[in-house]
Amino acid sequence: SRLRAMIWTILLIVQGILILFILVSKRSRSEKEPPLDKGVIPWLGHALEFGRDASKFLTRMKVKHGDIFTVRVAGRYVTVLLDPSSYDAVIEDSVSLDFTRYAQVLMDRIFSLRLPHHNPAVEKAMMKQYVPILIPSTLLLALLCGPAQKQLYMAGYLTHFEGEQKSNRTDPIAVYAEYRKFDNLLTKMARTMLKPEEKRTAHSVRVRLWDLLAPAGLGEGSGSSTWLRCYRHLLQEEGADEETQRRALLLQLWATQGNVGPAAFWLLGFLLTNPEAMRAVKKEFSKISGQDSAQCPLLDRLQHTPVFDSALEETLRLSAAPFITREVVQAKTLHMADGQEYKLRSGDRVCLFPFISPQMDPEIHQEPQRFKYDRFLNQEGSVKKDFFKGGRRLKYYTMPWGAGTNGCVGKRFAISSIRQFVYLVLSHLELELCDPEAQMPEVNSSRYGFGMLQPEGDLAIRYKPRRSH
Repeated sequence: SRLRAMIWTILLIVQGILILFILVSKRSRSEKEPPLDKGVIPWLGHALEFGRDASKFLTRMKVKHGDIFTVRVAGRYVTVLLDPSSYDAVIEDSVSLDFTRYAQVLMDRIFSLRLPHHNPAVEKAMMKQYVPILIPSTLLLALLCGPAQKQLYMAGYLTHFEGEQKSNRTDPIAVYAEYRKFDNLLTKMARTMLKPEEKRTAHSVRVRLWDLLAPAGLGEGSGSSTWLRCYRHLLQEEGADEETQRRALLLQLWATQGNVGPAAFWLLGFLLTNPEAMRAVKKEFSKISGQDSAQCPLLDRLQHTPVFDSALEETLRLSAAPFITREVVQAKTLHMADGQEYKLRSGDRVCLFPFISPQMDPEIHQEPQRFKYDRFLNQEGSVKKDFFKGGRRLKYYTMPWGAGTNGCVGKRFAISSIRQFVYLVLSHLELELCDPEAQMPEVNSSRYGFGMLQPEGDLAIRYKPRRSH
């Protein structure tokens, strides 16, 4: 009888799963809803293609359906909007659309972190007040030689955690080694696609990083980082215990360091493979050096660098590819800029992907695949802000920093860090490609949707110190 009861229980569970499966699979497009594309695989839908190369998949869907459509991805329905003139209808709606729910899902999947009483607005205000704006120039000089991603990571880590490292003797090289293992598995963790061995690796790496970062923010006085102590205090006020605080520090490590290194790699790579751009940036830097008697005139103050800024903006246009995601918490009618209206269902998700449009949209940016260092400069050298699509001037013509509640709170720190690093590299080192005909490496297509893209390979260079230094 016990065996019979067990068999009946299993049959009931299977029956329930089948009923749920049928209900989910039966969804059809209702009146005034976006085009619906469920894919050929039941429940799974387009999940595999989405995960392999989201940019390629969503570009194909855009050609097929237009600027708005709904796709099925692992049982969830995601409405994708690719019209930059209509983005504000999503970004500015905090009533029908919610940012924090999906963010909490990702925090749990990637960092094993749950912050049920977390207030992102309070955290952002605190970060703007305390996060450093500049990396100390002496630190960058000391770390100058080596792979761009690693060295800028090390400089950023020591800027944010330097007091902790001095007080608690945490080895930054050990942190970096574990962090790279963690970051390599990040997209699979987010999509819950880890293989059994990868799950074990992800768990052990997280535990190791929690242990390495555990002392951060616990010290007092000059031996401890002000922003880390304030962040700890904020978490305590929200009811987070010691273990939760340790896990949250890993989140902050990734948030502050995860994108700056790849951005520096892409920028230096584009400059090296585009001699005209390299000459223009060097010329601008040399003018600044000549006008200022300081040893490192660009490093410890804000300078006007329109050519460099345009080159960086162009780099980010080509390599920054985050999703902007919202949960639909109540049914909403989305009003498009062209006058069309579409109904969004409660329980679905909405996703903007600015990488496709505006950033790679040929109607907005001519030859979008090509690096043009002066794309964001007018002919007389001023900053270019007028870009159009369909005769309409665009508010969003590139969106590497997100927007609204997705806006990057560390934007100023990131820009100044990259500028300092590139200035020091070009001022103190002579660089050249090992292969003068070398091209930029391909991107890791699985990273679309997760901030800065990462290269699939290296760009080999030779360097030596400049004689004048």
